Amino acid sequence: MKILSNPIVIRLAAMLLMTFFAFLVSVRLLRRMRRALTEDFSLDSSPETERLPMHAYNAVIQQLKQQKHELLSAQQTDRRRAKTSENISSAVLSNLSSGVLFLGTNGLVRTANTAARSILGFASPAGLSLHEIFREAKLVAPSGSREPLAVALEDSLRQRDTSRILEAEYLTPAGEPRSLEITVSPVFTATAETLGAACVITDKTEFAVIQKRQELQGEMSAEMALALRNSVATISSYAQQLAVSKDVAMVRQLAVDIVSEAAELDHTIGGFLAGEKAAGKAAGV
Repeated sequence: MKILSNPIVIRLAAMLLMTFFAFLVSVRLLRRMRRALTEDFSLDSSPETERLPMHAYNAVIQQLKQQKHELLSAQQTDRRRAKTSENISSAVLSNLSSGVLFLGTNGLVRTANTAARSILGFASPAGLSLHEIFREAKLVAPSGSREPLAVALEDSLRQRDTSRILEAEYLTPAGEPRSLEITVSPVFTATAETLGAACVITDKTEFAVIQKRQELQGEMSAEMALALRNSVATISSYAQQLAVSKDVAMVRQLAVDIVSEAAELDHTIGGFLAGEKAAGKAAGV
């Protein structure tokens, strides 16, 4: 009993009670704090909260797929347009009556259309040099200096800003003569870099033959006119002498001379007409 009434014991007992009460309060507070944290975590990790970033991710993926599809479609459209343009260009070049050669900056033929292959007599001139194609071809215009055509074309490749028109005599590998007119024009990229040169080749062989035949016919016509004039003058002179002559022998001789001159005139005219007919058949008229 004395112990219980001891003030020190009473103080110790009071301290123990207060400590126990504080412990209970602390435990209760800790439980409440733990419960609040658990609820907050549950709210943050709810399916709706998790569904928001996943939905945004799927939307981004769908948008990227759509953009990829649009890009692929645009690329396919560009390829189709480029292929169509290439086909049109090839068709146009193939159906041109003039030959077209494209020369690289190294002087080698890169492409040639059907007309160029036919005119030059090569099955495929691609990859050949100018000297291999135009072996002994000589210029006849504009200089008339008989410069090799291959050298003139190489000079045109080096001249970036000018186009030239060349005329040359050409012999195919099969030995067929050609009279060619070649227009050489430089070809540039969009950045003004030189790609090479385009050569448009026109076969003027038939035209040259016709021109030479016309010149020959002109010469023949002039000679024929002179011959007719001389024959008519001779016959007229004989006729005048015949009109005033009283000598029978002279009259007979003049008559014979007139007949002879008329026969010579007929022979000259007949030869001229025969030449005209032969020239017309050769030309296919």
